[in-house]
Amino acid sequence: MKNTNLFVIALAIVAVACSNPSDRVKPESERMALEAVQSAQLPQLNFATESHDFGTINEGDVVETEFKFTNTGEGPLIISSAQGSCGCTVPEYPNAPVAPGEEGVIKVSFNSEGKPNQQNKTVTLTTNAVPSTKVLTITANVTPKAK
Repeated sequence: MKNTNLFVIALAIVAVACSNPSDRVKPESERMALEAVQSAQLPQLNFATESHDFGTINEGDVVETEFKFTNTGEGPLIISSAQGSCGCTVPEYPNAPVAPGEEGVIKVSFNSEGKPNQQNKTVTLTTNAVPSTKVLTITANVTPKAK
């Protein structure tokens, strides 16, 4: 019986010692979201619209749009990153926290050079709101350049 208990204890020690330490470290955005949940001061990200259609544009045009949002939650909203689905889609976002009740803007530019025909692009935001990601969509019908 003593040998069995010692074996179980030794096995548990080995299992803990061999686990990957990075598995125990949470990403910064997850840590911030957890802190907000624990303090019950959750930010809430609400957009007026989550998609924009540029309509028909000419290849080579650079077009821009703005996605307006409001933090309708009770804690400061932190946008930690905004990633376009390709290099032709470039987002700009507020670096400072957005206080509850305040509004903000995500600016998105799309460079249609080398992108003929129908285009569907996304911008993925990572925030401390729940859920922690939000996807914005832009579309355009790009008229190809004459050859």
